[in-house]
Amino acid sequence: MAHLIAPARDVLYLGRGPDYPLAMEGALKLKEISYIHAEGYASGEMKHGPIALIDESVPVIVLAPSGPLFEKTVSNMHEVMARGGKVVLISDADGIAEAGDGCMATIEMPKVHPLIAPLVYAVPVQLLAYHVAVAKGTDVDQPRNLAKSVTVE
Repeated sequence: MAHLIAPARDVLYLGRGPDYPLAMEGALKLKEISYIHAEGYASGEMKHGPIALIDESVPVIVLAPSGPLFEKTVSNMHEVMARGGKVVLISDADGIAEAGDGCMATIEMPKVHPLIAPLVYAVPVQLLAYHVAVAKGTDVDQPRNLAKSVTVE
């Protein structure tokens, strides 16, 4: 699905609860190696700004493992879709079965305990950034303008 994301100028990532920091991480990785503007938001904050950016040219990556926060996150996802947004849903089989209709693409993850879901979901988020960068032809091993935070002398 990288070829669907690569032409975008902007990408939004949505996650709720423990998946919010993962949404920010996904956006950061995409920015760092593909040079696409990306932002991670808490799903519940979508109506406080990011919703104004959503149209058919802004893919939205939704991190929504099934569980106690699933329905609220999917409600936000449906708001994105109602505005023409193209959604990539990352969820487990139950989540995809319940909410996957109308998504541009889905990534099926194993069902795991909610506390470790961010660790498991980090893998497809980072791989998506990698494959988008490769599709764009950027050098994933030496991203431009990045410096290590620790310099060894």
